Parts: sequence; structure tokens; C-alpha cells
Amino acid sequence: MLVVYYKSKKQLKESIGTSLSYTETSAFGKEYKSDGKLIVSNRPHLTGLGREFFAEVTMKDNKIHSVK
Repeated sequence: MLVVYYKSKKQLKESIGTSLSYTETSAFGKEYKSDGKLIVSNRPHLTGLGREFFAEVTMKDNKIHSVK
């Protein structure tokens, strides 16, 4: 799971069309894909931002395409 730097899921949705601000957390290799679906979360104890949330982000050409 990628940790993202957004205060809320709403702020993440407002970032559609931009690059994803994230940190890799897996000990088993990179999880980020420039095209495809990613599972992300905001972990306030790590990022210092807002509330905890989880989301499915679809990426296209290194840009956020959709957020569920």
C-alpha cells in the first residue's frame, strides 16, 4: 500500500490530472504503477496530514485519472 500526502479523500479527488504525491512502504519492491490501479492510504501518524482514509486510484500516463 502506498502512503499518500493528501489531507482527505476529497483533496485527492481534486488532484485528478496531476501526479500522485506518495511514499512507497512495501519491503517487497515498488508498488507504484504509472498506468493501472493502486491502493493508497493517508496515515496521519506518518504524514502529519488530516484524517486516515483509504482509496483506489487509477493512474494513466503518471497522472491521477480517477479515485474511488
